[in-house]
Amino acid sequence: VLSLARPPLPPTGLRTSLSLLRVSWIQGEGEDPCVEAVGERGGPQNPDSRARLDQSDEDFKPRIVPYYRDPNKPYKKVLRTRYIQTELGSRERLLVAVLTSRATLSTLAVAVNRTVAHHFPRLLYFTGQRGARAPAGMQVVSHGDERPAWLMSETLRHLHTHFGADYDWFFIMQDDTYVQAPRLAALAGHLSINQDLYLGRAEEFIGAGEQARYCHGGFGYLLSRSLLLRLRPHLDGCRGDILSARPDEWLGRCLIDSLGVGCVSQHQGQQYRSFELAKNRDPEKEGSSAFLSAFAVHPVSEGTLMYRLHKRFSALELEQAYSEIEQLQAQIRNLTVLTPEGEAGLSWPVGLPAPFIPHSRFEVLGWDYFTEQHTFSCADGAPKCPLQGASRADVGDALETALEQLNRRYQPRLRFQKQRLLNGYRRFDPARGMEYTLDLLLECVTQRGHRRALARRVSLLRPLSRVEILPMPYVTEATRVQLVLPLLVAEAAAAPAFLEAFAANVLEPREHALLTLLLVYGPREGGRGAPDPFLGVKAAAAELERRYPGTRLAWLAVRAEAPSQVRLMDVVSKKHPVDTLFFLTTVWTRPGPEVLNRCRMNAISGWQAFFPVHFQEFNPALSPHRSPPGAPGAGPDPPSPPGADPSRGAPIGGRFDRQASAEGCFYNADYLAARARLAGELAGQEEEEALEGLEVMDVFLRFSGLHLFRAVEPGLVQKFSLRDCSPRLSEELYHRCRLSNLEGLGGRAQLAMALFEQEQANST
Repeated sequence: VLSLARPPLPPTGLRTSLSLLRVSWIQGEGEDPCVEAVGERGGPQNPDSRARLDQSDEDFKPRIVPYYRDPNKPYKKVLRTRYIQTELGSRERLLVAVLTSRATLSTLAVAVNRTVAHHFPRLLYFTGQRGARAPAGMQVVSHGDERPAWLMSETLRHLHTHFGADYDWFFIMQDDTYVQAPRLAALAGHLSINQDLYLGRAEEFIGAGEQARYCHGGFGYLLSRSLLLRLRPHLDGCRGDILSARPDEWLGRCLIDSLGVGCVSQHQGQQYRSFELAKNRDPEKEGSSAFLSAFAVHPVSEGTLMYRLHKRFSALELEQAYSEIEQLQAQIRNLTVLTPEGEAGLSWPVGLPAPFIPHSRFEVLGWDYFTEQHTFSCADGAPKCPLQGASRADVGDALETALEQLNRRYQPRLRFQKQRLLNGYRRFDPARGMEYTLDLLLECVTQRGHRRALARRVSLLRPLSRVEILPMPYVTEATRVQLVLPLLVAEAAAAPAFLEAFAANVLEPREHALLTLLLVYGPREGGRGAPDPFLGVKAAAAELERRYPGTRLAWLAVRAEAPSQVRLMDVVSKKHPVDTLFFLTTVWTRPGPEVLNRCRMNAISGWQAFFPVHFQEFNPALSPHRSPPGAPGAGPDPPSPPGADPSRGAPIGGRFDRQASAEGCFYNADYLAARARLAGELAGQEEEEALEGLEVMDVFLRFSGLHLFRAVEPGLVQKFSLRDCSPRLSEELYHRCRLSNLEGLGGRAQLAMALFEQEQANST
C-alpha cells in the first residue's frame, strides 16, 4: 500500500503534558485475597481450602536441580530439538482436511489450494482414488476406496494416527466449498481446546429428534482434538453398523451413537455462519449480511467461481482493513494533541514509525536517483544502468499509485494526466519501508476543459508488511560435517596452526565432524628424490591422531599445474557418498562449534547452499601503534572485531570480506547435480576453459536451481593474508580477488595515516 505525502502540519505553541496515574496493588502478609474472594462469592467455606491452595502453589514453585556429571563416564553430547515448541510439546492450532475425488482433484481441489493454503499451517487432501497423482504443491493422501463412509473413516483414522498429537483443531471440508480462511482461523483461536466439540452447520436427521443433529459436510465442520481421540476406538464399529450414502451423516450418527455428541452451530458466544450459494448467482452482486459474514460458502460448481468468491471476500477484507486504519489514524491524531510534542510529534503517514534519525554522518541513509528508463545506483558500481526487472515494475507501480491518489483527492474539480517523470528518488528506511520522492510533469484538466502543465513533487511510502516465516525443509543439527581443506605448497607452513585450532574447536568438544586434507603438488614438487613439501603437515596430522584416539584425518594427494577450486572439489566429491555435507574451507579459517551448527542449519539438501562471509583482519603493519592498556596516556580501546581474542593484544580491526567466496557448505548430491548440468551445457574446450575461471559458488549460482544463501559469519575470523589471484580466473573473479586484497589492507583512517607518514618521511 502506497501512501501519498501531505504537507507537514503547522507548528503549534500548545504543549500539553499527559499525566498517567499508576495504581500499585501491594499484597500484604495477611490473608490471601484470592481465598477471601472465593469465600465471599459463596464458594466453599471449608477451613481446609486455604491449605489446599497453598499446597497447589507449592507444587508450581521452581526448584533448582544442581547439575552433576560423573567424571568416570564418557562425555555424551545432548541432542536438542530444533524448536523449543517441539521440546515443550506445544501443538499447532488448526489442520484442514479436504475431501476430494478423481473428477475434481485437478480442478476444484487446486482452486481450494490456491485460495486458502497460505493461511493454514497444514492442508491435506484425501481421495479414494488409488495412486492419485498429486498436483504441484499439494499433499494428497490416497485411501484406495471411494465409498463415502469408508473414505471418511480412513480420513479420521489418518488424522488421529499422524497428527493427533500435533494439532488442537481439525477442520474437515469438501472441495466444492469456499472457506474464508482468516475468519476460520480466528474462530479456532477463540475456542477452548479442553472440551469435546463438533461445530458446523447443524442439520436434523430425517425422523430423528431435535437433539440428534449432524454437521453438513458441504459447509465444513470443526472437530476438537479431544473428541477425535475419544472417537478413534469406535470407528471400526461405526463403519460396520451404520449404513449411509453421505459421509457427513455417517459421522454424525457415529458421534451420537457412540459418544452422545451432536453438532452445534454456536459455542462460547462464537457462531459458525455459512451461506448457501444459489445456482448461477454472481458473487459480486451478493450483499446480504449472511453472505458478508459467512465462514463457508457452498456449493461451488467450478474453479472460476471459487476464484471469484475469493476475489470478493478479499476485497471485503481489504475495505475493512482500510476502514480500521482510518479509525486508528483518527484516534492517533486526537491523542497526539495531548502529548508533550503536540501535533509536531505526529509522524507521516499516521501510525507508522518516524523516519530513521542518524546519529552520525556514517548512518545517513542515501537516496538513489532514477528516471523511467535508468537508475544511477548500480550493483556493479557503474554510474548508470538500465532500469529493468523488479526495479522497473516497482517504479511503475509508484507512478501509477501517485497519479491515482492525486485524482482521488482532487476529482471532480481537477483531473491529472502524467506527462513524464522529471526526477525520482528512493531509499530504504529499515524502520519504515521504501520511501519515494517523485517530481512529476502533469497535465491538469479542469471541469470546463481547460488544460495546463504543472510540475509537482509527491512523496510516497511502501511500508514494511508483516514479517512471516517462510516454509523451509526440516534439517537437524546432528548431521556430520565433512571439512575439506585444499592446501597449496605455499600454504603448507600455515597448516599446523589450522590443525591445532581444529583440535581445540572440533576434536576437543567432540563435534560430529571430519577433516580431509587435499594436498596439491606442483608439476615439479614432491617427485622422486625431491623433498616432500607437505612432510610437516602429515606429521602434524599423525600427531593429532595419536592425541585423540579414534580420530582419523584423511589426506589426498593431487598434482596440478594450475589448480582450480572446482577441479579440486571434483576429486573430493568422488571419494564420498552423495548425502555428505561438505564444508569447503581454507587454511586461514578457524571453524568452531557455532560455525558448524550454522553450516548444518543453512545448507539444505535439494533446497539451499550456504556460503558464509568471513571477517578479514586488516594488515597488522598498518595498524596504529598504541600504548598498552593501563599505561599513562593510553586512551580507550576501540571495539574489538568479531571473534577477537583479548589475550592476543590490541585488536587490529577488519571487515567482512564480501568479495571472497572460498568457504561454502553444500551437499554432495547438490554439487554433483550442478556439475552435471555444467558438463551438459558446456562441452569440450569450452568446459575446460570454464572450469579454470569458476569457483564452487559460481557453479551453484549459474548451473543450479538451489537457493544460494550468503550471510556474514562472525565466527569465521581470518588473519590477514594476500590472496593469490591467478590470471587464469575469469575477468569477474580476478577483479573480485584484486578488490579483496586492496580492501583488506586497512581502514580509511589507517590508510590515511600510512599515507601521511609516508609523505612526512619523503619531505624530510
